[in-house]
This record gives sequence, C-alpha cells and structure tokens, in this order.
Amino acid sequence: MHHCSFLVYTVYCIYFCWDLCHMPHCRLVDQHFLFPSADVVVFHNRELIQGQQKLPLNLPWPQGQRWAWLSLESPAHNGHLQEYANIFNMTISYRRDADITVPYGELLPKEAGGRLEEDVPLNKSTLVCWVVNNVQNYHKRTAVYKELSAVVPVKVYGRWSGTPLSNEALLPTISQCYFYLAFENSVAKDYITEKLWRNAYQSGAVPVVLGPPISDYKDVAPPNSFIHVDEFASVRVLGKFLQELAKDKKTYNQYFPWKQQWTVKVYSDWRERLCKICVQYNSLPQHKVYSDLQAWDKDNTYKASIGKSHMCPPCSNVLCQEQFIFHYCIICDAFFMLLLCQQTI
Repeated sequence: MHHCSFLVYTVYCIYFCWDLCHMPHCRLVDQHFLFPSADVVVFHNRELIQGQQKLPLNLPWPQGQRWAWLSLESPAHNGHLQEYANIFNMTISYRRDADITVPYGELLPKEAGGRLEEDVPLNKSTLVCWVVNNVQNYHKRTAVYKELSAVVPVKVYGRWSGTPLSNEALLPTISQCYFYLAFENSVAKDYITEKLWRNAYQSGAVPVVLGPPISDYKDVAPPNSFIHVDEFASVRVLGKFLQELAKDKKTYNQYFPWKQQWTVKVYSDWRERLCKICVQYNSLPQHKVYSDLQAWDKDNTYKASIGKSHMCPPCSNVLCQEQFIFHYCIICDAFFMLLLCQQTI
C-alpha cells in the first residue's frame, strides 16, 4: 500500500491549510532533528544572506534529499548567489517560471451569486497619491516621481514623507485618490507586489504602474485596469493624460468593469504561502538541479539542468508518508521546511 500525505504542522497554520488549500494532512511543526529523514528542505534566502541561517553543509546529505531555494525579493535584493551552485534542486518565488510560484496576489473569479461591486465614486479629493517608506536616488521610481510631481500634484504618504498610514487607514485613504502610483522598488521580471494588488486594486484607485514590462502586467492583471508608465513618450505626457482622464468620468469609469467578474486575492500571510507549496508539490519535475542559481535569479534565460533525483522509496509492503514540515528557529529567527518520507510497517 502506498499512501502519501502532506503534513505542515504548526498551531497557527492548521486552519489555513485545511480550509483554504483543501490539504487535510498539511500542517506546520518545528523539529530540526527530522533533517536526516527529510526528502525536501526549503531555505529562505533572506536569512541566508543576512547570516541568520547557514546551509547545513557540515551534516551528511541524506541520499535522495532535495533542497529548495525560497525568495520573494527581487534579484537586486537577493545578494550574490554564486556560492549556491549545484546545491538547490528547486526554486520557490513570485516568478511564474519558478518551480513553485507564490505570488503577492492574483485574480480569482467571483462566485456565482456573489456581491457585485458598487460604482466607483467619481468625486475624489486627490488626483494622484503614493505610499512609500523607502526612497533612494538610484531607484527608477524616484526619478519618475520627481518628474511627475513637477507636472501634477502628488500626495505622498508613508515614513519617507513623515505621514505614515496605519493598516486601517491605508485603503480608505487611497480610495480618495483617482490614481495610485504602484511603483516597484526594482524593475524585474514578474516582480508585481502588493502595491498593485492591495494598495491600488483593493482601494478602488486606478494604478499607475512602474516595474516589469507591460506584458508581465497584462499576463496577470485585468485588461484595461492599469496605466503603465512605459506607454507614454515622457512622464510629462503621462501627467497631462492623468489630468484629462480624471475630468472624463465616463472614460475613467471604464477602468473598473473587471470588478464585476473578478476579485483580488492578496497573499500577505506566510501560512497561506506555505500551504500553496503543498498544493503545487505533486506537479514538480523530479529531475532538476540549479548549476548556477545566480544566473537563474539574474538572467531570465537560464534553465536548470537535468540531474539525478531520488524518489520516495517504493512502498509495496510499507506505508510511505510524505510529510511537509516547516521549521522555525527562534535563536536565529530563520526557517526552513522539510518534506519527510517515513516508512512504517
């Protein structure tokens, strides 16, 4: 008999994994001693580059065990990854070409009979607004903001401007803006964060986006629901366009019909993201190794090579349980997740 169940154990995640992901055997635990028996270990890149966690290269590498690299940061913040050549077998990222994709947000079809969106208020008090905490001169978004604010008034919130917003005040404040600057801090493939999904879409403002190419946005966002900076010959032309669009209520309202058919799901809870890993695991390729993780992260054309993979041992006379186990280390404030395969008579 061969029975494989996914277990990701923690008192904080059982509800999410059972009810949101329909994974009845998915829960989170913290038991590092299970490392020698694990089939898959997932390491968080941020903890690695900050020195809060180290790869256990000093431990015997169990035969057949696979390691996964997890990052939700853009390549500009992932550090140098040359030392991880030929170590990881899979990637977990917001990128759609990762082995396991964990996006910041996505569209979900509305259930039949669900509540229809009311018309978007057209008498808003602010033309353009932006919530930002970190402004650096080398960011492309900083230059675009400076050019745009010379053409149209831009109301800025956040720590940088000295007017931070609480979580409770965030969406109501942005809802009073015709346009929201969903400017990413990095321009990278598929790097579309909560700035679009939560700040703009959930508030009811039209997002003006700056980040990956417009084709990336079109692949994941509703048609005619955003304005991309690159669509305009100059930032000045963009500013004039926003001024005219806010005056044309009928045309402005055409940016919102998608809300009648779609709802936005924002992934801000690590528990939901980890459950998503459980859901996607069975569809993963079994033979892969990243001989140059740096190239995959920085160069969009890199492809992982095929390597030897060790599957869960045959279970003709035993019960084989594949168990996802999420590990959190209080001392180093780091985590990794295990997929444990146990054999029992």
